[in-house]
Amino acid sequence: MNIILLGPPGAGKGTQAQRLVERFGMRQLSTGDMLRAAVKAQTAVGLQAKAVMERGELVSDEIVSALIGEELDAMGPSVGAIFDGYPRTAAQAESLDGILAARGRQLDHVIELGVDEDALVERITGRYTCATCGKGYHDTFEQPKVAGVCDKCGGTEFKRRPDDNEATVRTRMAEYRAKTAPILPLYEARDLVKQIDGMAPMDDVTGKIAAIIKG
Repeated sequence: MNIILLGPPGAGKGTQAQRLVERFGMRQLSTGDMLRAAVKAQTAVGLQAKAVMERGELVSDEIVSALIGEELDAMGPSVGAIFDGYPRTAAQAESLDGILAARGRQLDHVIELGVDEDALVERITGRYTCATCGKGYHDTFEQPKVAGVCDKCGGTEFKRRPDDNEATVRTRMAEYRAKTAPILPLYEARDLVKQIDGMAPMDDVTGKIAAIIKG
Protein backbone atom coordinates (compact mmCIF):
# COMPACT_ATOMS: atom_id res chain seq x y z
CA MET A 1 0.00 0.00 0.00
CA ASN A 2 1.44 3.35 -1.06
CA ILE A 3 -0.34 6.54 -0.07
CA ILE A 4 0.20 10.29 -0.19
CA LEU A 5 -0.90 12.13 2.94
CA LEU A 6 -1.84 15.75 2.29
CA GLY A 7 -2.88 18.55 4.60
CA PRO A 8 -1.71 21.96 5.79
CA PRO A 9 0.56 22.39 8.82
CA GLY A 10 -1.52 21.76 11.93
CA ALA A 11 -3.95 19.37 10.22
CA GLY A 12 -2.48 16.41 12.12
CA LYS A 13 -0.54 14.71 9.30
CA GLY A 14 2.40 13.86 11.56
CA THR A 15 0.21 12.26 14.21
CA GLN A 16 -1.79 10.27 11.68
CA ALA A 17 1.33 9.13 9.80
CA GLN A 18 2.84 7.89 13.07
CA ARG A 19 -0.33 5.95 13.85
CA LEU A 20 -0.24 4.33 10.41
CA VAL A 21 3.39 3.36 11.00
CA GLU A 22 2.45 1.71 14.31
CA ARG A 23 -0.77 0.09 13.09
CA PHE A 24 0.19 -1.16 9.63
CA GLY A 25 4.00 -1.25 9.77
CA MET A 26 4.18 1.34 6.98
CA ARG A 27 7.15 3.70 6.53
CA GLN A 28 6.72 7.47 6.59
CA LEU A 29 8.81 9.04 3.84
CA SER A 30 9.32 12.71 4.64
CA THR A 31 11.70 14.27 2.12
CA GLY A 32 13.15 16.65 4.73
CA ASP A 33 13.94 13.82 7.16
CA MET A 34 15.33 11.64 4.38
CA LEU A 35 17.60 14.42 3.15
CA ARG A 36 19.03 15.01 6.62
CA ALA A 37 19.54 11.28 7.16
CA ALA A 38 21.24 10.79 3.77
CA VAL A 39 23.56 13.75 4.35
CA LYS A 40 24.46 12.42 7.81
CA ALA A 41 25.03 8.87 6.48
CA GLN A 42 27.07 10.28 3.58
CA THR A 43 25.31 8.13 0.98
CA ALA A 44 25.99 8.93 -2.67
CA VAL A 45 22.75 10.89 -2.95
CA GLY A 46 23.38 12.49 0.45
CA LEU A 47 26.75 13.83 -0.67
CA GLN A 48 25.15 15.26 -3.82
CA ALA A 49 22.45 16.93 -1.75
CA LYS A 50 24.97 18.30 0.74
CA ALA A 51 26.97 19.97 -2.03
CA VAL A 52 23.82 21.60 -3.40
CA MET A 53 22.65 22.82 0.01
CA GLU A 54 26.08 24.19 0.87
CA ARG A 55 25.83 26.36 -2.24
CA GLY A 56 22.54 27.68 -0.90
CA GLU A 57 20.55 26.11 -3.71
CA LEU A 58 17.35 24.05 -3.61
CA VAL A 59 17.79 20.31 -3.93
CA SER A 60 16.66 19.24 -7.41
CA ASP A 61 13.77 16.90 -8.18
CA GLU A 62 16.32 14.42 -9.55
CA ILE A 63 18.12 14.21 -6.21
CA VAL A 64 14.86 13.90 -4.26
CA SER A 65 13.69 11.16 -6.65
CA ALA A 66 16.96 9.27 -6.20
CA LEU A 67 16.56 9.61 -2.44
CA ILE A 68 13.05 8.15 -2.53
CA GLY A 69 14.24 5.33 -4.78
CA GLU A 70 17.05 4.51 -2.32
CA GLU A 71 14.60 4.45 0.58
CA LEU A 72 12.07 2.23 -1.21
CA ASP A 73 14.83 -0.21 -2.18
CA ALA A 74 16.02 -0.36 1.44
CA MET A 75 12.46 -0.93 2.71
CA GLY A 76 11.78 -3.92 0.50
CA PRO A 77 8.61 -4.63 -1.49
CA SER A 78 6.39 -5.74 1.40
CA VAL A 79 6.47 -2.46 3.36
CA GLY A 80 3.93 0.24 2.50
CA ALA A 81 4.98 3.87 2.07
CA ILE A 82 3.40 7.09 3.30
CA PHE A 83 4.61 10.06 1.26
CA ASP A 84 4.66 13.23 3.36
CA GLY A 85 5.58 16.55 1.73
CA TYR A 86 6.12 14.99 -1.69
CA PRO A 87 5.08 15.34 -4.45
CA ARG A 88 4.37 19.07 -4.50
CA THR A 89 4.38 19.73 -8.24
CA ALA A 90 3.03 18.05 -11.36
CA ALA A 91 6.60 17.15 -12.39
CA GLN A 92 7.23 15.47 -9.03
CA ALA A 93 3.92 13.59 -9.29
CA GLU A 94 4.97 12.22 -12.66
CA SER A 95 8.39 11.35 -11.30
CA LEU A 96 6.85 9.48 -8.37
CA ASP A 97 4.78 7.35 -10.76
CA GLY A 98 7.99 6.32 -12.50
CA ILE A 99 9.83 5.59 -9.24
CA LEU A 100 6.99 3.35 -8.04
CA ALA A 101 6.49 1.59 -11.38
CA ALA A 102 10.21 0.75 -11.60
CA ARG A 103 9.81 -1.14 -8.33
CA GLY A 104 6.54 -2.87 -9.16
CA ARG A 105 4.56 -0.50 -6.95
CA GLN A 106 1.67 1.83 -7.60
CA LEU A 107 0.00 4.70 -5.80
CA ASP A 108 -3.14 3.47 -4.04
CA HIS A 109 -4.63 6.54 -2.35
CA VAL A 110 -4.12 10.29 -1.95
CA ILE A 111 -5.66 11.20 1.40
CA GLU A 112 -6.23 14.87 2.14
CA LEU A 113 -6.98 16.06 5.67
CA GLY A 114 -9.33 18.99 5.09
CA VAL A 115 -9.45 21.82 7.62
CA ASP A 116 -11.49 24.89 8.43
CA GLU A 117 -8.97 27.73 8.28
CA ASP A 118 -10.42 29.78 11.14
CA ALA A 119 -10.70 26.72 13.38
CA LEU A 120 -7.14 25.73 12.48
CA VAL A 121 -5.91 29.20 13.44
CA GLU A 122 -7.59 28.76 16.84
CA ARG A 123 -6.14 25.25 17.22
CA ILE A 124 -2.57 26.34 16.47
CA THR A 125 -2.41 29.78 18.10
CA GLY A 126 -3.84 28.45 21.36
CA ARG A 127 -1.30 25.70 21.92
CA TYR A 128 1.59 25.85 24.38
CA THR A 129 3.85 23.41 26.23
CA CYS A 130 5.43 22.91 29.62
CA ALA A 131 8.98 24.25 29.39
CA THR A 132 10.21 21.45 31.67
CA CYS A 133 8.68 18.23 30.33
CA GLY A 134 7.14 19.31 27.01
CA LYS A 135 3.54 18.27 27.79
CA GLY A 136 1.16 20.07 25.45
CA TYR A 137 -1.74 22.31 26.47
CA HIS A 138 -4.25 24.60 24.80
CA ASP A 139 -5.91 27.86 25.82
CA THR A 140 -9.36 26.48 24.94
CA PHE A 141 -9.21 22.71 24.70
CA GLU A 142 -6.75 21.52 27.36
CA GLN A 143 -5.63 23.66 30.26
CA PRO A 144 -3.71 22.39 33.31
CA LYS A 145 -5.97 21.14 36.12
CA VAL A 146 -4.33 23.72 38.39
CA ALA A 147 -3.79 27.03 36.60
CA GLY A 148 -0.11 27.65 35.90
CA VAL A 149 1.05 24.20 37.07
CA CYS A 150 1.88 21.33 34.71
CA ASP A 151 -0.23 18.21 35.35
CA LYS A 152 2.64 15.92 34.44
CA CYS A 153 5.71 17.32 36.19
CA GLY A 154 4.50 20.22 38.35
CA GLY A 155 6.52 22.75 36.35
CA THR A 156 5.35 26.36 36.32
CA GLU A 157 7.12 27.60 33.19
CA PHE A 158 5.31 27.37 29.86
CA LYS A 159 6.31 28.33 26.34
CA ARG A 160 4.77 28.93 22.92
CA ARG A 161 6.37 28.49 19.52
CA PRO A 162 7.08 31.92 18.05
CA ASP A 163 5.60 30.90 14.69
CA ASP A 164 2.29 29.81 16.25
CA ASN A 165 0.64 33.13 15.43
CA GLU A 166 -2.27 33.96 13.16
CA ALA A 167 -0.29 35.68 10.39
CA THR A 168 2.14 32.76 10.10
CA VAL A 169 -0.63 30.15 10.14
CA ARG A 170 -2.57 31.92 7.38
CA THR A 171 0.63 32.26 5.32
CA ARG A 172 1.26 28.51 5.72
CA MET A 173 -2.31 27.81 4.59
CA ALA A 174 -1.86 29.96 1.47
CA GLU A 175 1.44 28.21 0.68
CA TYR A 176 -0.19 24.81 1.11
CA ARG A 177 -3.03 25.69 -1.25
CA ALA A 178 -0.56 27.03 -3.83
CA LYS A 179 1.57 23.88 -3.65
CA THR A 180 -1.20 21.29 -3.67
CA ALA A 181 -3.43 23.00 -6.23
CA PRO A 182 -1.35 21.70 -9.19
CA ILE A 183 -1.33 18.04 -8.10
CA LEU A 184 -4.81 17.40 -6.72
CA PRO A 185 -6.57 17.52 -10.13
CA LEU A 186 -4.05 14.99 -11.50
CA TYR A 187 -4.96 12.49 -8.81
CA GLU A 188 -8.66 13.35 -8.84
CA ALA A 189 -8.71 12.45 -12.54
CA ARG A 190 -7.40 9.00 -11.55
CA ASP A 191 -10.01 8.69 -8.77
CA LEU A 192 -7.30 8.39 -6.12
CA VAL A 193 -8.24 11.31 -3.84
CA LYS A 194 -10.11 10.72 -0.59
CA GLN A 195 -10.92 13.69 1.63
CA ILE A 196 -11.29 13.41 5.38
CA ASP A 197 -12.33 16.05 7.92
CA GLY A 198 -9.03 16.83 9.62
CA MET A 199 -10.86 18.84 12.28
CA ALA A 200 -12.63 15.71 13.61
CA PRO A 201 -11.33 14.01 16.79
CA MET A 202 -7.96 12.33 16.16
CA ASP A 203 -9.26 8.80 16.72
CA ASP A 204 -12.09 9.37 14.22
CA VAL A 205 -9.59 10.58 11.61
CA THR A 206 -7.38 7.55 12.27
CA GLY A 207 -10.37 5.22 11.87
CA LYS A 208 -11.38 6.77 8.56
CA ILE A 209 -7.84 6.54 7.17
CA ALA A 210 -7.59 2.92 8.30
CA ALA A 211 -10.92 2.12 6.60
CA ILE A 212 -9.62 3.59 3.32
CA ILE A 213 -6.41 1.56 3.54
CA LYS A 214 -8.22 -1.67 4.34
CA GLY A 215 -10.58 -0.98 1.43
